[in-house]
Amino acid sequence: MKIVFRYSYDLFVIGGGSGGLASSKAAAQLGKKVALADFVVPSPNGQTWGVGGTCVNVGCIPKKMFHIAAQLGDYRQDQGRVGWSGINENGSHDWNKMVQVVSNLILRLNRMHENNLKIAGVQYINSLAKLINPNTIELTDQKGQKSIVTAEKIIVSVGARPKLYEGLDSQSYITSDDLFWMRRPPGKSLIIGGSYVALECAGFLNGLGYDTQVLVRSKLLRKFDQQYAQLVGQYMVEKGVKFHYGCIPSKIDGKIVTWKDKNGKESSEKFDTILMAISRQANTQNLGLENVGIQIDENQKIIVNKYDQTNCPNIYAVGDCVSGKLELTPTAIMAGRKLIKRLYQGSSDIMDYRDVATTIFTPLEYSCIGLSEERAIEKYGKDNLKIFENVFKPVTWNISSRNPSICQGKLIVRKDTDQIIGFHYIGPEAAEVTQGFAVAIRMGATKADFDSTVGIHPSAAEEMVQMKKFR
Repeated sequence: MKIVFRYSYDLFVIGGGSGGLASSKAAAQLGKKVALADFVVPSPNGQTWGVGGTCVNVGCIPKKMFHIAAQLGDYRQDQGRVGWSGINENGSHDWNKMVQVVSNLILRLNRMHENNLKIAGVQYINSLAKLINPNTIELTDQKGQKSIVTAEKIIVSVGARPKLYEGLDSQSYITSDDLFWMRRPPGKSLIIGGSYVALECAGFLNGLGYDTQVLVRSKLLRKFDQQYAQLVGQYMVEKGVKFHYGCIPSKIDGKIVTWKDKNGKESSEKFDTILMAISRQANTQNLGLENVGIQIDENQKIIVNKYDQTNCPNIYAVGDCVSGKLELTPTAIMAGRKLIKRLYQGSSDIMDYRDVATTIFTPLEYSCIGLSEERAIEKYGKDNLKIFENVFKPVTWNISSRNPSICQGKLIVRKDTDQIIGFHYIGPEAAEVTQGFAVAIRMGATKADFDSTVGIHPSAAEEMVQMKKFR
């Protein structure tokens, strides 16, 4: 007689961020019994939040809202130049009012995600999940009460958290986990790091009127095209951000930060807010991966195969906690949905991470698709590339005093195939300009295809299909 073991769930998802929400709902809508556990361990400064993961609570959504708030302030001078009266170009900004508006939005989104899980038939469990064995999960709720559940399959989608600086008291600074919920105005601010998080935060803090400085160990946006990374930094300097290159922090005493430059020279300065934004690390430390022998890399990210499967056959992982994958909300969502189709609908479709468009929401926005110039040279050789470039002045900038030569476009083209393998744009509305081009790039668009495309005039986007000069 065959004994059939009954699991508590067909699928148990650990993590309530983008990938976890997408995969759990997709499985439940196919009639599977699904639960999702999500628990936010407070930041060193005690900040916590609701379901939705980094994007909703301390990432994409509040970041974009703060960025827009800063831009709206910048537009005041433009309004006066085209005839609007009653505009106070030097008016002050109410930090608390902005934080309240954004936090209200986030709380609505938290409730929406909880409700959507319920509608889809997913059981939402606000508890910290830990793997005990390949099919068993221990749950610890907010009161410390423990319970045990079992599942046939498990998806881990716990995301990432800001990396803390070794050797410095983690309560002597804040991270992006704290900034968007902070009730007191930040005042004079120091951002430590050259990551996209560091630059985005520095950009909107400066734009909101706060004295902002950035401490950079080596270079800006290390994984991005360096020509455009420098343009991002140049525009921020023009807007008033001060950079300290080749520097690392050595001590934080109260609000006084001491740092050393590459020659060992020390400098100290007092700041009201110190924001650490050096990197992010997978949120896998207390997950119990060692209990089931799941392999991780040096950054504690989970190693999976092309099917998002770990070395424990019934446990899968998607999103920012996975080794070698893009740390982006849309990729986590798509990866999660494709995984469910493979698990329960017989699909063989795997996630394709090539040519994914992304945008950095710095004061002058930067979008890219495909390879940086450095990576393209490394992969194909400089002699097999044509680099097309265009410097342009957006028509809207004719009413402003902004730098007329900093907005640029670049296409990296293979000589042997004419295929565009890198797309780079820095200028206004970068995300809106770039999203549509991502479809063409993924379909293998050539420079000839771009040349035969009629642009929309007047627009910044048309500059990307009018490039003639190359090197």
